[in-house]
Order: sequence, then C-alpha cells, then structure tokens
Amino acid sequence: MTTAASTRRILIASLVGTTVEFYDFYIYATAAALVFGPLFFPAESASVQLLSSYASLAVAFIARPVGAWVFGHYGDRIGRKSTLVASLMMMGGSTLAIAFLPTYATIGWWAPLILCVLRFGQGFGLGGEWGGAALLAVENAPAGWRGRYGMVPQLGAPLGFIAANGLFLLIGVMMTPADFMAWGWRVPFLLSVVLVGLGLWVRLRIAETPAFAKMLEEGPPPTVPMGELLRDHWRIALGGTFGAVACFAVYYIATAFALGYATTTLKIDRQVFLAIQLGAILFMGVGITLSGIWADRTSPARVLTWGCVGAIVAGFLLAPGLGSGSLVTIFVVLSFALLVMGFVYGPLGAWLPGLFPARVRYTGVSLSFNMAGILGGGLTPVVAQWLSQRGGGLGSVGLYLAAAAVMSLIALLALRPRRGVAPMAVEGP
Repeated sequence: MTTAASTRRILIASLVGTTVEFYDFYIYATAAALVFGPLFFPAESASVQLLSSYASLAVAFIARPVGAWVFGHYGDRIGRKSTLVASLMMMGGSTLAIAFLPTYATIGWWAPLILCVLRFGQGFGLGGEWGGAALLAVENAPAGWRGRYGMVPQLGAPLGFIAANGLFLLIGVMMTPADFMAWGWRVPFLLSVVLVGLGLWVRLRIAETPAFAKMLEEGPPPTVPMGELLRDHWRIALGGTFGAVACFAVYYIATAFALGYATTTLKIDRQVFLAIQLGAILFMGVGITLSGIWADRTSPARVLTWGCVGAIVAGFLLAPGLGSGSLVTIFVVLSFALLVMGFVYGPLGAWLPGLFPARVRYTGVSLSFNMAGILGGGLTPVVAQWLSQRGGGLGSVGLYLAAAAVMSLIALLALRPRRGVAPMAVEGP
C-alpha cells in the first residue's frame, strides 16, 4: 500500500524532474532570444543571428523522438525509475556543459557546432523525461485522482519558467549589459546542477510504479516496445501526437517568440519584458491546477478540447495585443495565452498515458509528446520570427497559432469514440 510519505516522494520526484526539464529548456530559449545569436553565430545581421539562434533551439526537438525511442524502450522493459534517473543525468549534463562553451569569437564554427551537439543532448534526455515523470505520477494515482496526479508534473513548466526567467531578471539587475553578455548568461546554466542533484536524490529513493510491477507479473515485457507500438497502436500514437501540438505552439509563441519580438522589434527593455512574462506565467500555473480538477470531474479529453478552443481565441488576440506596444495590453494577452496553455498542457499528464496499455505506455507517451514537440514547438519560434518579418506580420503568427490549435482539436475529436484503451491497467494502490 502506498503511504502518505511515499506518495509525497512520488509526486515530488515527478514535479522536480519536469521543473528541471523546463528550467533547462527555458534558460536555453531565453539565452537564444537574448544572447546566443551574437555570441555563437557569425555576424551578418541581427535578424539572421536571431533566426540561427532559434534554429539551434529546434535541434533539441529533433533529438526528442530519438530519446523517446531509447528511454521508452528501457522504460517499458526494465522500469520507470532507473530510466528516469538516466534521462535526468543526460539532460542535466548537457545543460551544465553549455555554461563552459567558448564563443564564436574564440573557436569559430566549432562554437555553434558544439552548441547544437549539447542542445541535441538536452533534447535526447528530455525525450524520456516527461513521459516517465507523467507515468510516475499517474500510475500511482488512486481511482478518481488521475487528473490531479497527472497535473503535478505539469506544474514543473511554470515553476521551471519562474526559476529561469527570475534568475535572468535578477542577473540583469545585478550586472551591466556588457557583463551579462560576457559571462552573466552562463550563471543559469551553471546553477542547473543544483536542480539536477535534487532531482536525482529524490528519484533514487522511490519505488517502481504498480502498473509496471503488475505487467511483469502477467508476463515478460515486450522485446521491442517501439515495434509493438507501431504495429498495434500507431493510430492512437498519431492521434496523441497531433492532440498535443497546441500546447507547444502556445508556449513557445507566448514565451520565446514574444521575448525576441518585444526586445528586438518593439525595443522594450529586456528586464521589463522578463518581468511581464514572469507575472503572466502565474496564470499558466492556475490553468494547470484548474485543469487537473476539471479533468477528474469530467475527462482529460474534454478539458483539452475546450483548451484548444481557447488557444484559437488566443491566436486571434496575439496581433492586436502584442502589436499594440502597450505593456498593460501585452501583459493581459500573454496572461490569457498562458492561462489557456494550462488547459492544453495540464490534462496531457492523464490523457496521454490513458491512451496506451502498460506494455508500451512509456514508449507511446514519450513518442507522441516529443513528436508533438517537433510539430508544435521545434520550428515555431523560427516560423513565427519569419512570419512576423516577411510573411504578413503578427497577424500571420496569430493564424499560425490558431491553426496549430485546430490541428489538436481535430485529433481530440477523432480519438473521442475510441477513448484510448479503456481504463489504465493500474488505477492506484
């Protein structure tokens, strides 16, 4: 039987992992929007450097399905716990190494090449991180609590964002712009080792999930989980992928793209805009929390459906809001977009695991989530930056966001008659 103490450890372990995940990813996204262009790429123009920097952001999303395959394979064969430890070490080690990377002025083209290799390592580790954290929470959830347990790892997104953005904001206040460009931006990457150490300490003290233990009692694990998934569950994996696209599009447009656009095109002070985003991200935390409660009272799919409707509205509000130049209006629009993000992201922790049987659940959840990351997040800052400059301005960026939400909405409606694989193999202790 799961005790209160072990339940707390399980939920903390899932939360710390996703907090590290989003901290690592967002310090990279913030640095890509602010400093990586001029530091790691040749000087042609500021816009080309920013596009190159955003392109390096996309490298991790290409790596994520590879990591999903590798970590999913071992997560479905040897267990959730050990796989989660390995994924956290891979992701954390890559992030820490970026803190010591020489710039383009020092080592030339080796700088962007090594940066992309380390970014690949981040994405590879993350490929197994989110899926394992979600399963750790949901496979230990009591009956009727899957939505609320599943939203706990999702809270790592606003917590990681606050830690990353808050640290960049604090560093910017404490040092000159020249010092920030010279070495200050490295501090958040260096401090990531603290969160990784905390995550490892917690995860090494937890037990295997009941669902995986029961699966082993019923028979041997699949020899090749990915092969079984693609043979027997490919339609659901495809639907799960498109169903998760909206959350990535909303997040990276409201954070990475908005930061780059505001500081370069609108000429808003970097510290001011970081403070705006720091306030707006609190609404994402509210949305995630409410979505977990709502999902248990109705269903995760219903919450995701209404979240996609909200994301379409957010797309049409983006141009008049961000284009107004008014700090108050920008804050309101970003707050609404990130509140909606909570409703298209929070229920994924319960929805995606419910689509797959325990035998291939780690692989299925990780593959769907990370393929959605490529479609909805990997290229979004690059496409949005290009659209804002040459493809019709902010209005076209808003339409891009709305189109991603429509894509997810169609997938959710297509999966509704199937309702996944009925109940999960293990509902709780």
